[in-house]
Amino acid sequence: GTLKCLCSKQISTGHSVKMQGKMIQAPTVARGVQTSAVLTPTAPSRTPASTGAVKHAMTMTEKILSRHSTGAVVRPGDNIWTKVDKLMTHDVCGPGTFGIFQKEFGPNAKVWDSDRVVIIPDHYIFTADARANRNVDILRDMAAKYSIKYFYDIKDLSDFKANPDYKGVCHIALAQEGHCKPGEVLFGTDSHTCNAGAFGQFATGVGNTDAGFILGTGKLLIKAPPTLRFVMDGQMPPWLMAKDLILQIIGEISVAGATYKAMEFAGSAIEAMTMEERMTICNMVVEAGAKNGVIAPDQITFDYVRARTSEDFEPVYSDADANFIEEYRWDVSKLEPVVAAPHSPDNRKLARDCSAVKIDRVYIGSCTGGKSEDFQAAAQLMHRAQRQGKVPTYLVPATQKVWADVYTLPVPGCDGKTAAEIFAAAGCVPPASPSCAACLGGPRDTFARMNEPEICVSTTNRNFPGRMGHKDGQIYLASPFTAAASALAGTVCDPREYMA
Repeated sequence: GTLKCLCSKQISTGHSVKMQGKMIQAPTVARGVQTSAVLTPTAPSRTPASTGAVKHAMTMTEKILSRHSTGAVVRPGDNIWTKVDKLMTHDVCGPGTFGIFQKEFGPNAKVWDSDRVVIIPDHYIFTADARANRNVDILRDMAAKYSIKYFYDIKDLSDFKANPDYKGVCHIALAQEGHCKPGEVLFGTDSHTCNAGAFGQFATGVGNTDAGFILGTGKLLIKAPPTLRFVMDGQMPPWLMAKDLILQIIGEISVAGATYKAMEFAGSAIEAMTMEERMTICNMVVEAGAKNGVIAPDQITFDYVRARTSEDFEPVYSDADANFIEEYRWDVSKLEPVVAAPHSPDNRKLARDCSAVKIDRVYIGSCTGGKSEDFQAAAQLMHRAQRQGKVPTYLVPATQKVWADVYTLPVPGCDGKTAAEIFAAAGCVPPASPSCAACLGGPRDTFARMNEPEICVSTTNRNFPGRMGHKDGQIYLASPFTAAASALAGTVCDPREYMA
């Protein structure tokens, strides 16, 4: 009758794990050493006192789902009908989503709320592939048929700047256009929809069938996930970025470590981050298998959101005694730059231990690593180094706004120079039109696609075989600092080589 659960976890320096309310402090151990811990048996539930109901504490994710259903207490595993605030789709999944909607609800059915549907072409845009181009044409027809208010169209592929409505990568465009707000529920037909969790909202990817159902009803039946908590405290070293933190976490818990769980991030290091860095953290929770990621909204969040929308929002926060099934802690001041070596995001290695790996190219872009601050970080390192890159370095701004920032914003501490000027001086390939580009391969004529079996250091989010094109290509996932340093060195390079 006594339940004992023996678990074994690989523990990194400076980090501890809390399981079922019991804190286990990790000693400083050599990598590969296994530390075992016995979980405390779960206490039996007890009936509330007859004098009144006992308040049930909830996590942020549970509270959001509660407020978007019946308002009753939500516990992990509950199946609930959730009201949807926004549905996003793009050129890859949009045509199929509308096709399912028309098949199941009828050709004359109306979309549940045309102001809450956001359509953002971004994946296969700047290509001569006729089928990819046709997908955007279908979206244009659907947007007109259903009077979709937020359709960010592109017609002139020869010059993206001639399309004022075109934005670029959907997850960054959603944030920049004011569609991400604390306390809301966002579903999108893309796995990295979890990016929006940085705003303190429930955001997750769904398939075309679920999206088609949302189009017709404005709700979706989902199972409430349990929550893992990650506390990142301490002062971030100047050579470390949010990408290093999320790769550290994924390397610790594995690509299956958060399967159908919420990942909540807290701690002084998280609180000190800008919204763009917080987006990087939440963007990659799906690489750990998570349902969603979330960060408590604060003044930094509110300032960002209010600068982009006048719509109301209601933030929510985890209760102090909310139940987190596990808690992980790091002192970020003790961490070093890391990469995810081929062919998995959890294949964590220290950047300095990969210095013998010669590379063929560097790629800076995507929803994970193609934001304005990502390019500024890469430019800062290159300006400090004052040297030419040794391999082709491809630059793909996520959105039109990011592209403009690359060309117009002075990079702090760089003598008034813009990122574009610094990249040109370092011999980088000129920034391309904003889109997802080579992050997920695409048609053969996609900018920077790996059409040969090359080795690439990339600020993107996945490094599975064939992800950026050629099935025999090798991808090292890294921060913009590490990517820029690698471009200058011609090998996988710890950014401290140029920032010490």
